Amino acid sequence: MTPLKRIFEREGLPSFGLPPALAVSYGGDFGLTRPRLYANFVSSVDGVVALADAGAESGRVISGDSEPDRFVMALLRACADAVLIGAGTFRHAGGSFWRPESVYPGAVGAFVDLRRQLGLRPNPLLVIVTASGRIDRSQPALAESLIITTPEGEDHLRGVLPAGARIAVVDARPIGGRALMEILDAEKLRVVLTEGGPSLVGLLLREGLVDELFLTTSPRLFGRKENDGNKSLVQGVDLAGLSLDLLGVRRHESHLFLRYAVTPRK
Repeated sequence: MTPLKRIFEREGLPSFGLPPALAVSYGGDFGLTRPRLYANFVSSVDGVVALADAGAESGRVISGDSEPDRFVMALLRACADAVLIGAGTFRHAGGSFWRPESVYPGAVGAFVDLRRQLGLRPNPLLVIVTASGRIDRSQPALAESLIITTPEGEDHLRGVLPAGARIAVVDARPIGGRALMEILDAEKLRVVLTEGGPSLVGLLLREGLVDELFLTTSPRLFGRKENDGNKSLVQGVDLAGLSLDLLGVRRHESHLFLRYAVTPRK
């Protein structure tokens, strides 16, 4: 892969001292402060992040199967204690594992080195949010997962999950973002990446819980039709013009890789 080109980066950002192979591909160092909740999406220029008719391949279709986008996704996973997703995202990605090498196997050794350097467990913990508990219990990723659900969901899941799966129960529906964060904190999951979907990220943004947004802008246009099922970055909430602060811009050909801090509401 041709390295990303650094266009802009805010001075004073944290840095981990990436393994050399990752630093070369990323176009410099990278780091995150603890604790941190950060989101990652790929979006078309007209703001589409999920295609109703693409299912599990939605991100690849939108990105044009961009190798650099998969590299950045893998790097962000490699830095996380956990990957947080909603039930819809889990359902549409049958058979997937939310690990760095799942999307970018070419740098698996460097990702292992980075996680060891950061004192992290071998793989980020998969955390799934489902109020109903109606998820595919045969998916292999559940063997290393934490499922956050309601009492109703617990009734549906108890006794039928793989041995490595655990359940945490929130006695509220819908499940609130702050309740999620309390569970993650109790689990000592301090640096958490969320890959959506748009409804979960909208909830977390509305409650002021997302610290950073990593957004790949893909040079594609999809358009929208009424009730077409395609989704934008934030779905189902009004954020009233929530401000973002640009921290970095990288480029690979016509793809842009944007890093934003989410500005707290006053």
